Amino acid sequence: MTRTLHLNAFLMNTGHHEASWRLPESDPYAHVDLAHYVKLARIAERGTFDSLFLADGPQLWSNLAQRPAGALEPLTLLTALATATEHIGLIATASTSYNSPYNLARKFASLDIISGGRAGWNIVTTAGAEAARNFGLDAEPAHAERYARAAEFLHVALKLWDSWEDDAIVADKAAGVWGDDAKIHPARHQGTYFSVAGALNVPRSPQGYPLLVQAGSSEDGKAFAARYAEAVFTAQQTLADARSFYTDLKARAERAGRNPDHIKVLPGIVPVIGSTEAEARAAEQALEDHIVHEHGVARLENLLHLEPGTLDLDRELPADLPPESAIEGAKSRYTLVVELARRERLTVRRLIGRLGGGRGHLTFAGTPEQVADVIETWFTQGAADGFNIMPAVLPSGLETFVDQVVPILRFRGLFRTAYGPRRTLRGRYGLPRPANQYLSPAPTLV
Repeated sequence: MTRTLHLNAFLMNTGHHEASWRLPESDPYAHVDLAHYVKLARIAERGTFDSLFLADGPQLWSNLAQRPAGALEPLTLLTALATATEHIGLIATASTSYNSPYNLARKFASLDIISGGRAGWNIVTTAGAEAARNFGLDAEPAHAERYARAAEFLHVALKLWDSWEDDAIVADKAAGVWGDDAKIHPARHQGTYFSVAGALNVPRSPQGYPLLVQAGSSEDGKAFAARYAEAVFTAQQTLADARSFYTDLKARAERAGRNPDHIKVLPGIVPVIGSTEAEARAAEQALEDHIVHEHGVARLENLLHLEPGTLDLDRELPADLPPESAIEGAKSRYTLVVELARRERLTVRRLIGRLGGGRGHLTFAGTPEQVADVIETWFTQGAADGFNIMPAVLPSGLETFVDQVVPILRFRGLFRTAYGPRRTLRGRYGLPRPANQYLSPAPTLV
């Protein structure tokens, strides 16, 4: 079977660049405008993207001065987008750290039913003391504990999604029998973090359960992804690092007894596209010129666990940064940023500029052909199964990618020209519908 790209549209208010909201074309209120997101979803669907994705976190992001802050709750927004689209997958971020399995399993099953089998769950463990304090905790749980809780959370959710057999609904009007209680399986779970007794109050959904997505690249994150994830969003700066991550994750999945083709690796890319290379670089520079560096310094000091006032804009990062082993939150992003700064000997000012567009994801300014070349190289040289497209400015960046890059990828035989007969998100990823664990060997909790 011919291998084809998978493309996901990562939607973020006015765009991924932190200064995108300051451009004349941008709407500073787009982050709470349903019509804005409907337009973006339809653009991505016109480009036959596999899916669109919304990030989330249970705290107010950044500060109000920096960029549009706050966001509509993803599952609520995606339910609205499900009625405005026909084909595109709908992936929502939801934390295992500050949710309960029963409520979240019900919400995702509902979205999968409403959308006709297009739901996906980006499974995250939430770092940061600020989020912890919103849920009555004095400090964030330890990194390893967050992943242990995530594994049990998912184990319970899988039980709940399988708690109805597919043919539990009989609907026999003549006999007066609506359903078969023998085909309902209460969770009866008693574990370290959760106790859940009953069956889900939503039937088994079209996909069985949503596409499982994961976005952590730490050791704990990779172990979790290898065991459970079906798509992995990752931040990689170089082809060599991306190939290493790709090879490692596929090998881990195989050691876990899984088909490595059933886990898709999708690095993030922030493309800034111009009709010429000079035009693209000018657009990139215009965005960088709108960065307020005080905000960037504060954000970088927070990521690096430094006291305010430590960093000097025109110097490189201090030599005595804490090691990754001392970091409890966002371990992989911490390492990526430090390695980028060290490798290219960037001053803090230049590092903030590099991070302004993608927060550590690959940024690339060039012509449509050059963007397509990067995507093709990573795809054909064992670094990616596709890409998480993160336009610097929305909606224009997504429109340009769909209208100018996607046709090139199609011409090269790398990407679909139409959605085809497979209607579910799993089907588009080439994944089978999972068997009900109560009718086959149950997955083990690790």
